[in-house]
Amino acid sequence: MATIKIDTSIIETLADGSHVIHLGDMEIWDGADLALLRETLVHLYHKMRSRQFGVDMSYVKYVPSGFFGMLFDWHEKGVQIQLYAPQPQVAGMLWFRRFFQPVAGTAYLLNSSFHAAPGPVSAQETQAGATSPQYQTSH
Repeated sequence: MATIKIDTSIIETLADGSHVIHLGDMEIWDGADLALLRETLVHLYHKMRSRQFGVDMSYVKYVPSGFFGMLFDWHEKGVQIQLYAPQPQVAGMLWFRRFFQPVAGTAYLLNSSFHAAPGPVSAQETQAGATSPQYQTSH
């Protein structure tokens, strides 16, 4: 099996030791982006021993169908996962609305026991809570 080189410039380490992954300003992620994200998460988990991941979603308007399933697999391993600044198209997806709990500003925590109403994410939900690591998106 070939060794995959991880571009560590896409990983930001926050003051609390958690990590945020930035895949850039692409609006539509494809299978290659999902593979890059998966390999980066494997690197964080095994090499950096991180158990708190975040993904900057500030530009993303479409994610591949396996994105949320992949995140849930990590959640089941005990990893805390947050999505930061999701676009309305992503925040409106059923899986997102059912399992991502607003925690602070525009941060959402994957919580398998959170089952929000099937409606869209409201501005009040977006501003709820205050337990998220302090992370500012670039725009």
